Amino acid sequence: MTKDQEPVVVLAGASGFIGSAIADAFVEDGYEVRFIGRNAPVRWDDPDALGQAVDGADVVVNFAGKSVNCRYTDRNRDEILASRVQTTRALREAIAHADHPPRVWMNASTATIYRHAMDHANTEDSGELGSGFSVDVATSWERELYADSLPATRRVSLRMAIVVGDGPATRMLFTLTRWGLGGTQFDGWRPPHRRYRGIGDHPTGSDRAPWHRTHGRQKFSWVHIDDVVAAIRFIRDEEDLSGPINIASPQSSDNRALMRTLRRVVGRRVGLPSLRWMLELAMWAISTEPELVLKSRWVIPQALTDAGFTFSHPDLDEALTDVHTRRVNTTTPGAARTEKTASHAA
Repeated sequence: MTKDQEPVVVLAGASGFIGSAIADAFVEDGYEVRFIGRNAPVRWDDPDALGQAVDGADVVVNFAGKSVNCRYTDRNRDEILASRVQTTRALREAIAHADHPPRVWMNASTATIYRHAMDHANTEDSGELGSGFSVDVATSWERELYADSLPATRRVSLRMAIVVGDGPATRMLFTLTRWGLGGTQFDGWRPPHRRYRGIGDHPTGSDRAPWHRTHGRQKFSWVHIDDVVAAIRFIRDEEDLSGPINIASPQSSDNRALMRTLRRVVGRRVGLPSLRWMLELAMWAISTEPELVLKSRWVIPQALTDAGFTFSHPDLDEALTDVHTRRVNTTTPGAARTEKTASHAA
């Protein structure tokens, strides 16, 4: 690349709200963006085009993968795993054969990789991995990222908490609250099922879906979409950061506080508390899984904060208010669009 050329970022999975926001940020930073995807100029089934795309690029960012905002049927489970592992493998092989490999490769992962935690927070160094379907997807994903040697390319797995923005997780929480289900959500007995059983070459956990007596105090780790974008810029430019990086607000919440905040933001004074069996029915109705709100995710961004990164939206109340205001401004007829938060999972 000559001095006058734009640096290149290869961006996979940009159709989601996170990928769209990242693409906008790199364009703003003066990058040429090369897109990879099923409907992008470079397709996953064209290894020659993949090789040409990554050769000479400065950065690769991969968010490709089927959305986890669905029911974990056998077909969806297989697609969730395969779409992450196969795309990551394709990128790794393309980078391995490049004459001029990228300086840094950031690959999406998820904070759901950690165990259900009520006793202490998980950091990159001290975190304990969990078991079951979602964890197996995450560990398989990261295993593929770090396989083999890529001496010229710094590799980072982005262990993102639930992203607060105009994406599926936040929309689902707003929807439940508007339906009057904005009370505390309690884990407990549920009809038996096997949707959360392990998957992949090294399946873990029980065949039966676990449940925990959290009394609505299950932890909720989250991060604002603006801080996701800022963290990726920071990691891109901070050469000492590599390996797993937690991307989560330093101020975790819990389910009681989350639902109380959601009720205030959407203007619902009362919300019906939900037992596990009630959530199973509600989540079935909107085609997603109760795991989103029942697993205790307690994650701290130790690597980022130690490196000097500062979060712009560390407070959950402010973050949800900001996102709700943006949604109102973009959906109200005649309102000006104040900022793009175009819209994926853990």
